[in-house]
Amino acid sequence: MRPSEERYISLLTDFGFKRIFGTASNKDLLINFLNSLFGKEQVIKDVKYLNSENVGDVYTDRKAIFDVYCENEQGEKFIVEMQNAYQKHFKDRSLYYSTFPIKEQAPKSADWDFKLAHVYVVALLNFDMHDEAFDKKTIAHDVGLLDKKTKKVFNDKLTFKYVEIAKFDKPLEKLHTIYDKWLYALKNLSRLTDRPKELHSKVFDKLFEEAEIAKFSPIELKEYEDSLKAYRDIKNSLDTAMEQGFEKGREEGREVGRAEGRAEGRAEGRAEGRAEGRAEGRAEGRAEGKAEGRAEGITSQRLDTARSMLEDGLPLEKIMRYTGLSKDEIKQLK
Repeated sequence: MRPSEERYISLLTDFGFKRIFGTASNKDLLINFLNSLFGKEQVIKDVKYLNSENVGDVYTDRKAIFDVYCENEQGEKFIVEMQNAYQKHFKDRSLYYSTFPIKEQAPKSADWDFKLAHVYVVALLNFDMHDEAFDKKTIAHDVGLLDKKTKKVFNDKLTFKYVEIAKFDKPLEKLHTIYDKWLYALKNLSRLTDRPKELHSKVFDKLFEEAEIAKFSPIELKEYEDSLKAYRDIKNSLDTAMEQGFEKGREEGREVGRAEGRAEGRAEGRAEGRAEGRAEGRAEGRAEGKAEGRAEGITSQRLDTARSMLEDGLPLEKIMRYTGLSKDEIKQLK
C-alpha cells in the first residue's frame, strides 16, 4: 500500500527515526528509550541535543553525520544510529564516529588533565551482523575496552551497544518490558493499523500521536515518502541480492563439492574416502559458494540502487548511509 495509506510512519526510515528520537520536542521519548536500553547501568534524567554533523580536521574532508547526537545531564555523550544495510567496515565506522565526541572534549586552552566524559555509541541494526565475537543467543551486545587476559575493564569511558533489531521476534503478548516494547515499535510500527493494548502508556501515547501520518503537513509527508522510498529501494535490493547470492552459492557449492569429493575420495579410498570427501566437500563448497555469491550479489545490487538514488538527486551522504558504499565508489558511478 502507498505510504499515505499507512497510518503510522516507519521508524526504520531516516525521517521516521529522526522525527521520533531526534527532535527536542520528543526528547522524553529518546530518554525513555535509552533508559530501557541501558537498564540499571544508566539512568538518564535529561538530554541536550548536539550538532549531529561533525567535520574532520583541516587535512581531511571527511564528515560524520549522526542520526542522533546528544549529552545527558552529566555531560556524557550519546551517538544513536539506525543502520538498515550491512556495511563491510561498519565496526570501523562506529569506532571512527566515537572519536568525534572524544576529541571535542579537549578544551581550547592548554590546561587540561585529559579527563573524559563517557561516550556511548548505540547502533540499532536492521540486519544480522554475523559477528563471531557476539553471543548468537542474544540480540543486544555490549562492547568495551577490556584486558584480553583478565577480561576486566581497562577503561570504562567508551561503550558500544549493538542491537540486532532484525532478530527481534517477540509477539505482542510476550512484551513484558519497556525495552521489548520499544524494539517491537521500532520494527513494526508502520504495520499497525490500531493501537495494541500492550502499547498503552503515557510514553507510547505520545509515540503514536507523533507517528500518525494523517497529522503531517504536505512538506512533512513529502519528506517522509522520499525517505520511505529510499529505505524500500535499499531493502528490496538487498533481498534480491541475497536470493541471487544464495542460488549462485548453491550451484558453486555443488561444483566445488563434487570436485573436492572426488579428489579426496580417490586419495582416501573408494568406499570410505569417497563418502566422507563428498560430504565434506559439499559442505565446504556450499559455505564458500554461498558467501562469495551473496557478497557479489549484494555489491551489484547496491551499485544499482546508488545509481537510481543519484538519478533521483538524493544527497551523497544519504546514498552512502543507505547503500553502505564509500564516497569514491559512488562518485565512480556518475
